Amino acid sequence: MALAVYNDLTRKKEPFEPIEKGKVRFYVCGPTVYDFFHIGNARPFVLFDVFRRYLESTGYKVIFVQNFTDIDDKMIRRANEMGISVPELAEKFIGEYFEDADSLGIKRATVNPRATHEIDEIIRIVGTLIEKGHAYEKDGDVYFSVVSFPEYGKLSKQGIEELKSGARIEVDERKNDPLDFALWKASKPGEPFWESPWGKGRPGWHIECSAMSTKYLGDSIDIHGGGSDLIFPHHENEIAQSECASGCQFVKYWLHNAYIMIDKEKMSKSLGNFMTVRDIRKRFNPLVLRFFLLSAHYRSPINFSKEGLDQAQSALERINNCYADLKFAAANRRPCQKDNALSAAVEKASLGYTEAMEDDFNTAGALGCVFDVVRAVNVHLTENEGFCEEGIKAARDFLEKVNCVFGFFSEDHCDDPDEDIDALLEERAEARKNKNFRRSDEIRDMLAEKGIIIEDTPQGARWKRQI
Repeated sequence: MALAVYNDLTRKKEPFEPIEKGKVRFYVCGPTVYDFFHIGNARPFVLFDVFRRYLESTGYKVIFVQNFTDIDDKMIRRANEMGISVPELAEKFIGEYFEDADSLGIKRATVNPRATHEIDEIIRIVGTLIEKGHAYEKDGDVYFSVVSFPEYGKLSKQGIEELKSGARIEVDERKNDPLDFALWKASKPGEPFWESPWGKGRPGWHIECSAMSTKYLGDSIDIHGGGSDLIFPHHENEIAQSECASGCQFVKYWLHNAYIMIDKEKMSKSLGNFMTVRDIRKRFNPLVLRFFLLSAHYRSPINFSKEGLDQAQSALERINNCYADLKFAAANRRPCQKDNALSAAVEKASLGYTEAMEDDFNTAGALGCVFDVVRAVNVHLTENEGFCEEGIKAARDFLEKVNCVFGFFSEDHCDDPDEDIDALLEERAEARKNKNFRRSDEIRDMLAEKGIIIEDTPQGARWKRQI
């Protein structure tokens, strides 16, 4: 089996062959840090985290770069509303981003560059584009000349004339062409600015990602990810300016996730139908949201609802419970006759998991294989007084292998040793032995208040934490 990915540049599934053997240069568009990020932002953050983890699990060295846009019009407006500086606003919401991202189990990037920290690189690339005749300066603003790049539109699969007629472009007499876009913006009174050869100003949005990816990953990268809403104009413009500056292909594989729907409408801030991850965390374990976002193929839209989160919570609890049962079984060695059915189910699921992930990172298909193992384990533990040591180990190894990629259960939610809880379980077992069911129930209720659930199994009582 070999990994194949759907490349939006070619509109087809292709074998994944990185530019440099054994190494993957991976860039993902990060947040504009003016507010808490919403669940629409969370989808690419979680998905590309899993793609990165999977590549690492198969032996690739992955250099993963995710930027912070910490200067743009939204940043300036929000800072003014809050009565603070733009850098103060950025510091606040970069911190808030990491709090929410960490709660979702998102692995820290190799590098999290910030636009305002890469001004020199931005100025260098803009200067190169002017020298090569791909950009021009007007009254302190610098624009990219779209007609200078004949391949413009190759990602969105639209020609320049089609883009002109279909795009909502503000009339600006300073531009040579309506599609031309800003690389550098002359500063306005009261705005942050940096010195440049074209006067005081700040970078345009699109040039930031080209500068940051070039600095940390080189002129050509393997994978660039983001939401499908970024294909045009953001990613189209990144290609144009990057390839004109370097003379190299900018990105080999473009991967875009589909959007999130709420009540069958696309979620967006303009419609007001969005929820932040911080909001979700008040009502659900954030790993429930992570599971929900991985339950559909990344190129398919996913409809968000409370019912969907409830289902995700139930599914995640099944996985957590299965893993806890496996740990309990391993710790309480009660061998039974070898169960070929369990071992065979795990082997089949393991192959299916790999096939699904190698087929364009099909997380939904991979999760189906996980539940095949969960069902097989539950049948084994229900039908046997003892445990098949070989099958139990195989199932546990499989779940741990998958968890390194999916991150859908945490040791914090499994039945790790706890002397206080174990002592109460012993007291409860003694109470049940003496038919003191009142005390037994009191202990059960006492633990339930702490989020601890007791299960009486054929192999004895065990406990687990609620998700």
